[in-house]
Amino acid sequence: MFIYDEAVLMLKSFSEKPKVLLNYHWIPEKTGLEAIKEFLQLDNRVNIIFISADTSIKEEALSNSAFSFWEQLFTIKQLLNVIINAFEVYNS
Repeated sequence: MFIYDEAVLMLKSFSEKPKVLLNYHWIPEKTGLEAIKEFLQLDNRVNIIFISADTSIKEEALSNSAFSFWEQLFTIKQLLNVIINAFEVYNS
């Protein structure tokens, strides 16, 4: 797992920006809600899949432009399906 500052530096350095990001709510330097705003400032087209066990932040994450919110304890197949969907939406 990359810590937040490293992830931001990596995103800034990519010549081709990622189309999809997985964003976990509890990261060392800040919350995922704070991070989502900064990620979208770097690229407002990126689809951010927000992951957290804390469902009380779901509406806030979605209102801050998260592509989707996933409560922890999902299957890999479910996660892959939402990632594929995010790519399809990005490319449409």
